[in-house]
Amino acid sequence: MSAQDRAALSKVPAVTLGFWIIKILATTLGETAGDTVSMSMDLGYLLGTVIFLVPLIVLVGAQIAARRFHPLLYWATIIASTTAGTTMADFADRSLGIGYAGGTLLLLALVLGSLAAWRITIGAISSDDIRGPNAEAFYWLTITFSQTLGTALGDWAADDGGLGYLGGAALFGGGLAIVALLYATTKASRVALFWAAFILTRPLGATVGDFLDKPLGHGGLDLSRPAASLALAAAIGLLILILPQRAGTHPARAPTGDAA
Repeated sequence: MSAQDRAALSKVPAVTLGFWIIKILATTLGETAGDTVSMSMDLGYLLGTVIFLVPLIVLVGAQIAARRFHPLLYWATIIASTTAGTTMADFADRSLGIGYAGGTLLLLALVLGSLAAWRITIGAISSDDIRGPNAEAFYWLTITFSQTLGTALGDWAADDGGLGYLGGAALFGGGLAIVALLYATTKASRVALFWAAFILTRPLGATVGDFLDKPLGHGGLDLSRPAASLALAAAIGLLILILPQRAGTHPARAPTGDAA
């Protein structure tokens, strides 16, 4: 099968600069939208999780059933996963009482466990070529766990770590810059670098989202959560329309395969 044929069958977008811009905005939207339901609407973390898990499950099912790449469907599923990740992380950290450190370690174990099960079942962690129901199911499960992990990690750094929201954003933005540098200058595993970057975008978005909507006394701008969420959603929709959205290798396919 040619590279063009593989790209045509792929149901994930080519990983470009535009992909990462939209991903960061989506993670920020996940934070503000999740907090809107659980905090502003006072529905709590458990009910908020249930509310967001339902569309996530429906969208993942639609994504798996689709026969080709649909940009709006893909990004809607990403937004659903990051929004559900916000309420799930807050439920684990706060409602279960295990704290940010405990939540981070638990969710890191879930991410690693999902990747291990994916590799054992499929034979490779195929983050660059997502085809087939099994690979897609593991892809979206790992993404959801990584989004949840990123929320807990961002809160841990900003609150327990004493970095504040801007300090946390600088930390995780710096981490992304290091990953980009490794991608450009080394032959490190592209699969490992992809998942590292994917996870780091979530705490970056979480800390930026908290900076936007948290009270002034806590280091935020005290913006309206619903208004911030609508503005972010509009920006994402606009970028999806104006930036090239195509299926492609994810992020780069090695000549001999995609094993991590």
